[in-house]
Amino acid sequence: METDEAIARVQDRLAGEGGSMGELLGHFRNRIPPVLIGDREWERVLECADRLPIAMGAFPFGFELPLHERSPEADLGVSLTSGTEAARFFEQRARADGTDGTAGALVRLFERMDAEVSPLREIVGGKVMLEYDIARSLPHQVPGLFLRPGERPIVGAGGQQADVDTVADALVSCVGWEMTAGERENVERAYAMQPADTRMDSFGIFPSRSRALRLAVMGFRSCHDLGSYLEGIGWPGDVRAVESVIERFRERANIVRSGTGIDVLEDGVGPTLGLTLIVRQRYTKDSRYWLDGLTDWDPFLDALRLEDIVVQEKLDALGTWVARPSLLFGKSGRYVMLRGIHHIKLVMSGDRLRQAKAYIFIVLSGAALP
Repeated sequence: METDEAIARVQDRLAGEGGSMGELLGHFRNRIPPVLIGDREWERVLECADRLPIAMGAFPFGFELPLHERSPEADLGVSLTSGTEAARFFEQRARADGTDGTAGALVRLFERMDAEVSPLREIVGGKVMLEYDIARSLPHQVPGLFLRPGERPIVGAGGQQADVDTVADALVSCVGWEMTAGERENVERAYAMQPADTRMDSFGIFPSRSRALRLAVMGFRSCHDLGSYLEGIGWPGDVRAVESVIERFRERANIVRSGTGIDVLEDGVGPTLGLTLIVRQRYTKDSRYWLDGLTDWDPFLDALRLEDIVVQEKLDALGTWVARPSLLFGKSGRYVMLRGIHHIKLVMSGDRLRQAKAYIFIVLSGAALP
């Protein structure tokens, strides 16, 4: 799906549709239920997207939706790869405006990725994901930046501490920070405690938030494995409460694996914990990665309905988001649109489940319908 040739072809064609991601997103308003993203909130999304090149529409993009809040807010998620038209846009912006924090951070990452000898590229390839906090910040603030070890997966007990350090150092330094001794020790502990059949799925940093390094560890087979991991890294919350949440979802839906998102700080691990219960395994190299079955998520959404923190109307609308691949017709020709739910994250703090967030995606392809 994401071959260099296919991306280049879609980027070229999108240039005939407009100049910004805001112009592209404007075509999708009637497909997004207002209960998920309201009209006023949609305008804020477009305000942010207007600052991004339309070439980024050749990569997967989507929204983070808070299912625990009645307010129909959304954050914007986009991605790009070094050496592409989208990357050149930010390189030009960095040269034109040395104060642009987003462009500067991306250029520093691309320089590492594109070096003749690049340990970073061997691990993560050339892809960077951006998460814009639309609801809580101004559009011009630096978004969250994420790297995924898709080229050389970082697995537990795999002796890949050097890979962990390479990715963490790249993220921290791209925003002008320097890894402290405490941060490095805690990142290394987070990897050292991973069971053998888990993987370090992503590394993230939020320059506009309180300082932390976000690590996502995926693939835990049991509550016990995840609980032992949280105890081993010194998570300050109630591990038994986490296990209780997992167990009650297992009773309602087929949870094949689980994962966690932690914030690594100078003095340990932050109190807020992300919990991802996996109903469908996604493997980066799978050609059908972005194809959801129409009913894959129904059991999990039904399980989520029983939680008192969620807004039922949002769950109803979310259930209609997953759709068969469909045709779009633009000025430059025909596109195939894929849309679905990438994952749903439960957020715990202390001894309680406090938030639920859905991450939905859109992928545009110039290929024939699958």
